[in-house]
Amino acid sequence: MRRSLLAVALALAIANTAAAVFDLRAAVYVLKPLATLALVALVLRTTAASRYRTWIAGGLVASLAGDILLMLPQELFVAGLAAFLLAHLCYITAFASDGAGRTAPVLPALPVFAIAGALLWYLWPSLGPMRVPVACYVAVISTMAWQAIARWRVLGTTHALWAAAGSTFFLMSDSALAIRKFVTPFPGATLIILATYCAAQWGIALSVNSDDASLATGGQSLRVG
Repeated sequence: MRRSLLAVALALAIANTAAAVFDLRAAVYVLKPLATLALVALVLRTTAASRYRTWIAGGLVASLAGDILLMLPQELFVAGLAAFLLAHLCYITAFASDGAGRTAPVLPALPVFAIAGALLWYLWPSLGPMRVPVACYVAVISTMAWQAIARWRVLGTTHALWAAAGSTFFLMSDSALAIRKFVTPFPGATLIILATYCAAQWGIALSVNSDDASLATGGQSLRVG
């Protein structure tokens, strides 16, 4: 069943990206929510119930709401931003739920926040009244990426690496989206934004596995190296 869901999620993600690139909006309205729903189903099909799985599923559901709000023809950018802010808060809680967040090394935070700060500085003159909401969002998504990368540094597992990679792709996707929206459109923007977004959610979804329950009680025993 898990392999079938993986295949369905991949097919939907590819189809949605193609539909968006060719500006087939009616198809995007259907395919984009379905692609995220397939990842929610994938997460919920894992065998071990855990706080980690619950919070990742919650983040994907919040992302689904954000997907819908941002693709509607009405101007609902702030509402969509709020939905994804909630998604990142869920992901932060997940990454800290097994104890790794409480002992997270600070070093991975330095490049993450440096890059995020540089992006915010670049966007700042073009943000206008969106300066405070965007600054808050940048702070939260940067924290999410730091926690994911730090968790991988602490646990050293393949599934923790999936989450770290996913969080990095999320930064890339949202950076491209912000540049296109607030500064200037650029060639290939839609493809870059959606490809990295799909990779982000895939990485985070695939970080849920049957070992999560044991991580919650004995995380350091799974450390590699």
